[in-house]
Amino acid sequence: MTDETPKRREFTRRRRANATGGRGHFHKVGVTPEEEGVLARIAAAQRVTIPRLMVEAALSVERSETPTERKQAMAEMFAVHRLLAAISNNVNQMAKATNATGEMQAEMKATLDAVRRVAARLDDAIDGLSAS
Repeated sequence: MTDETPKRREFTRRRRANATGGRGHFHKVGVTPEEEGVLARIAAAQRVTIPRLMVEAALSVERSETPTERKQAMAEMFAVHRLLAAISNNVNQMAKATNATGEMQAEMKATLDAVRRVAARLDDAIDGLSAS
């Protein structure tokens, strides 16, 4: 990587992506020092700018995502994470046994089927997040 090569962004941008034709409408919002502190804290926690935070918060109302739906989606993601951790442990144990004996374990097919089911749940959970 040279000095001229830009650093790869992690997963998100602080600012919103550029809009074709630019953004011709501007809104000036006055806030108290206390409100500014809260906005700054929330924006920093989400790693976005305050204007992006405010626009996304205002526009999210139209997406009709409720806090309950978001919590349910997060709970599903944590459940899938726990399943993947358990399955990976089983796969590691089977791989170790297969390497030691040279024979494939009978449980391998069931475990790989479980991997496919969890992957499908993960896809569904992600689709649920992006549809919200």
